[in-house]
Amino acid sequence: MPVIRPHVPPDGVVFDVGAHAGHFTKLFAGMCPQGHVHAFEPGTYALSVLYKMRAVRRLSNVTIHPIGLGDANDTATLAVPLKQSGSVGFGLSFIGDRAATVRPTMAESVTVRRLDDVVEERGISRVDFIKVDIEGSELRMLLGAERTLRRFRPTLLLEVVDDYLTRRGDSSEELARYLKDLDYAPRSGWSAFGPPGDILFLPRSSAEV
Repeated sequence: MPVIRPHVPPDGVVFDVGAHAGHFTKLFAGMCPQGHVHAFEPGTYALSVLYKMRAVRRLSNVTIHPIGLGDANDTATLAVPLKQSGSVGFGLSFIGDRAATVRPTMAESVTVRRLDDVVEERGISRVDFIKVDIEGSELRMLLGAERTLRRFRPTLLLEVVDDYLTRRGDSSEELARYLKDLDYAPRSGWSAFGPPGDILFLPRSSAEV
């Protein structure tokens, strides 16, 4: 929270991409009580938890979008890990090469949209912060958000793990190159924040590099 808070104003607009059970969603909702949080989550079981969390906590400033985000408007197969007990381990669900994991998974068909199209259709006129933790589809999501990134220049918090990115045929080098072309830079440089791990990217005029 100390790292994120300076980038989320009380009336800000936040996108939580890969909201899972809503751990970050509820934090963001508290940080911007006069703003709004858009939580994106495609998995059925994760969504059931997310909707319940929003209702229990009465988060009136949260909109849940039951979709994944990527570089095309399409359907995709979500690989949902299964625990030894047979129950769903939804927190590590991913889209991509299912052979890349040794854990047993079940397949779920989900809707994937480009963020640029969602922003345009919803008439969203402000974006301050985007958190993305989608187990390897981070670059695909960013490719589908280019107009949004160029227009609003939000701060980005991205999970960057090469082992996950390879599920989609991507890499941290490609992700870094794409964001550099958009004039983003990692806060304090790669050495302090990874990869692998969660990395804060700022528009270059704000980046501490």
